[in-house]
Parts: sequence; C-alpha cells; structure tokens
Amino acid sequence: MTTVQTVTGPIDSSELGRTLVHEHVFVLNTEYNQNYQDDWDEEERIRDAVEKLTELKALGIDSIMDPTVLGLGRYIPRIQRIAAQVDLQIVVATGLYTYNDVPHQFEHRGPGLLVDMPEPLTEMFVKDVQEGIAGTGVRAGILKCAIELAGLTPGVERVMRAVGQAHVQTGAPITVHTNPANESGLVAQRVLEEEGVDLSKVIIGHSGDTNDVDYLCRLADAGSMLGMDRFGLDLFNPMQERVGTIIELVRRGYVEHVTLAHDANCFIDYFSADAKAHAAPNWHFRHISEDVIPALLEGGLTEADVETILVDNPRRHFE
Repeated sequence: MTTVQTVTGPIDSSELGRTLVHEHVFVLNTEYNQNYQDDWDEEERIRDAVEKLTELKALGIDSIMDPTVLGLGRYIPRIQRIAAQVDLQIVVATGLYTYNDVPHQFEHRGPGLLVDMPEPLTEMFVKDVQEGIAGTGVRAGILKCAIELAGLTPGVERVMRAVGQAHVQTGAPITVHTNPANESGLVAQRVLEEEGVDLSKVIIGHSGDTNDVDYLCRLADAGSMLGMDRFGLDLFNPMQERVGTIIELVRRGYVEHVTLAHDANCFIDYFSADAKAHAAPNWHFRHISEDVIPALLEGGLTEADVETILVDNPRRHFE
C-alpha cells in the first residue's frame, strides 16, 4: 500500500475507503470576503461545514479529495479546524487554478522571463507536497491544474507543465479541471505526458459533463481515470444522462477508470445560497449516496462495480 497525506496526518491508502475524488469544502476569494462579505461569520461557516461533512460520513463516504488551490481560496487553518471535528479524511491539493493567465506574482519570474530563474510554480508545488503548506504541517496529497474553453493558453500551459514537473519529483497524483466540449482532456494528457507524467496517475476532471463515450474511452485508453464528478450540476448534464454514460462505460469494460464526485462545496461565494439551491437543487454532498448509486444499481451495475468505483479506483490513484 501507499501513504496518503490527509489534513489530520498520513494514512495508508487502504484506509481511504469510499472516496469522492473532487469536492470542495470552501470556494471563495479572500479579498472579496474580507472587503465585501459583511455578513461573513467564520464560526457559523465552520459549524455548517462540520455538519455537512458529518452527514456525508453518515451516508457511507469515508474520504474526499479537495482540489482547492491558489485561485480558489485554499486556507488550510480553516480546513484543519473542520477536519479535527469530523470522522472523514480530507486530502488537500496544491497547484494553481486559471483558465488563461498566471497571476501577476509569476508573470515576470521564471525561465527566460525578466527575473530569469527556475520555475517558481514547480518549487511551490513540490514544497507543499514534501514539506507542508504555509507552516501548517499539512502536506498536499494531490496536484491540480485546469484547462478550459480558452484552451492551452501560455499561462495554462505553464501551470500544467509545472504540475507535471512536480508530479515527476514527488509522485503525487494529478487532477485536471477540463471542459469536454473542446476535448481539452486530450490536450492535458499530451502536455503532461511530455513532462514525464504517468497518465494512470491523472484524473481528467469533469469528464461527466459529456456523454461522448468514444471521447471518454480515448482518455481511458491513454491510462487516465475519468472524473464523473459533477453530479448535481444538472444544468451541465442531467443526472440520468450522467448515469447512462457511466453504465455504458462499464458495459464497455472501463469500470476501473470511473470515479465519482459532485464538485460540490460547503460554501461558495460565486452566488447566494438561495440562488445555488434554485439553479442546482441536487448539488450537494448527499446526491451520490441517496440518488446516483441507486440509479447505477438499477441500471445494471453490481455492488462490486460500485465498490471498484468508490474504493478501488481512488486507492489506485495514489498507489
């Protein structure tokens, strides 16, 4: 087995149990939060997160992978307080979330730039994995990057290559936010492979937003796992369509490439709680346990298939 770093310390990969591979505890912008969210109550937000994650554990989920990185509001001390109060393993990430450019802090520093130096992003990511994040003692267990409809912009490529380099140095697995509308998962695989990444250690995130099974099989044939990870975001793809796509993947023999999640959160500052509930009423941590798994079983998957998807595949992502 393999050691997996969690917020409360290292565990053996066999202890992950049923794992949702892409969930956020908090998604927020610190500057916006500090300057404009006058009703922010830190203690209430922490209590609410503890309640939601405790409920998730009671539904049979043992671990979540939280790919909240720079650009999404990662703040480990808050997550530590929550993790100390829940019987649920939380694996946090390092990386950078951008669809276009790198932040200004990096635009002039790096190989061949105004301040010519080794890639500072790689150095940051490696440090988070090997030494810990911001003096908290919590080590990142996964790496995260993104590619969207804008495609492989110079900033996106720079981050992706830095993530690939950090993977080669640390062995930490990778999750990539992609948009299947432009088959950007294939682009991510190409770039990461050029950096020496083992594609079997890559989850192509948001693969469940498409029902193009042939595209998904191409990703899986290259070795990667498929992030069927936005259950509840029915406005992107309805639940029954997502379920049908997984059933077809399993029928074709790809059960060992399927992973599940909601890409949900305890709190997000993109919109109000009421707007979130109105636009995506099923976008919460209970949806997979209460609705999706029964639908998969009704559609022909076996209990062993579900165990492979929720337990074996996330474990192998680390091993």
